[in-house]
Amino acid sequence: MPALATLARIYVDDLDTALPTFTALAGEPARLRFPYRDLELARVGGFLLIAGTPEALAPYRETQATVLVDDLEAVLPTGTVLDGPNAVPTGRNATLRHPGGAVVEYVQFGTPAQTDATAGEGA
Repeated sequence: MPALATLARIYVDDLDTALPTFTALAGEPARLRFPYRDLELARVGGFLLIAGTPEALAPYRETQATVLVDDLEAVLPTGTVLDGPNAVPTGRNATLRHPGGAVVEYVQFGTPAQTDATAGEGA
């Protein structure tokens, strides 16, 4: 169940405005960009940018990181499942609260056509 990668979640108002800064910081373009519910997400290096209105972002702000795993089911017993498992654009996810209070989203990527788990989120 080791983590394949951990992405810092960055909440932004506008993805197009934020992307140039984070592509410069990461030294690479966005590897993924996709809509999810009322949000728009992009993975740039070790960042997961999540864009939306304050209302749309509110339910997600408590989640502190996104961790990519190869077996979502193996992670579930490590905490209290707050949401999921769910089908998402990149595969499957679940959000857990761990002992001590950390809230983490876990993503198991689906097919390579959906995304590339070895590309260094769901994400």
